[in-house]
Amino acid sequence: MKKWKEETILLRQICLDSGLEEDFKWKHPCYTFQGKNIVLIHGFKDYCALLFYKGALLKDTDGILIQQTENVQSARQIRFTKPEEVVDLASTIKAYVFEAIEVEKAGLKVKTKKTSEFEIVGEFKEILERNSNVKSVFEALTPGRQKSYLLYFS
Repeated sequence: MKKWKEETILLRQICLDSGLEEDFKWKHPCYTFQGKNIVLIHGFKDYCALLFYKGALLKDTDGILIQQTENVQSARQIRFTKPEEVVDLASTIKAYVFEAIEVEKAGLKVKTKKTSEFEIVGEFKEILERNSNVKSVFEALTPGRQKSYLLYFS
């Protein structure tokens, strides 16, 4: 994350000051509470983001959380394009981190759509109906993997 080095350093300090444990997951700095993922810092071409794993459960009183795509059910991001934005929002970011920790302590879960609630596009639906081998392989996949395929096919 060379491009977002200053932003990453600032976000890292906020996370550590909030009492989170630092780890490195999926090639990104990840911050946990009692082994549970709370936030992840990641850089993209146009912005750096602090991703809240259960961001959909946060109140977002400042209206700064962004749903990365329409298919992301749980995670939400705060995006930055310059270090000054992190500095200006530092106290708000910290408040959101503390709220995310409380969500985790309470054991709250994001209610996600079941695989059966996702549309199966016509062509794939026909294949499943005609080919029992494909159907059994598809049904043996984890629900998350099934959703991924259904989203990809659609």
